[in-house]
Amino acid sequence: MIRGLHGLLYSSDAAATRTFLRDVLRLPFNDVGDGWLIFDVPEADLGVHPTDENGGPTANTHDISFYCDDIHGTVADLRARGVELRDEPQDHGYGWVTHFTMPGGIEVQLYEPRYEKAAKPAAKKPAAKPAAKKPAAKAAAKKPVKAAAKKPVKAAAKPAKKPARR
Repeated sequence: MIRGLHGLLYSSDAAATRTFLRDVLRLPFNDVGDGWLIFDVPEADLGVHPTDENGGPTANTHDISFYCDDIHGTVADLRARGVELRDEPQDHGYGWVTHFTMPGGIEVQLYEPRYEKAAKPAAKKPAAKPAAKKPAAKAAAKKPVKAAAKKPVKAAAKPAKKPARR
């Protein structure tokens, strides 16, 4: 079963592009050695667009976009980190859009979507570690604990019936 998307960026200066993604955009990453950083973006989605009536962009073209929750706040934050944006955010219908170029000549769209994103899956909790066993000698040296007096247990109220689905 497919569970994610791995994209590739081809850069004329891969080291500078990786540094930009790590230090300026502050994307989480895994260092797999020899200067290779694999960036682990927290969410992804994929759109398929047709070529236009003039044949552009050409088939087999790929674009990358980053999306955010607050385009104006994100733009201000990126500018404070030295990113030059190509244009001011504009309303494109599906969301507010702007563009910038990363080192290595990679043009990127940044947008704040107007459409609803899928609900985020619940974070997996790490497995609980089993409690360490105490040596028998130490356990035996402790004073015995008195058993708590048992109280009568009241019957739980019956849950209300859910209405039938139509």
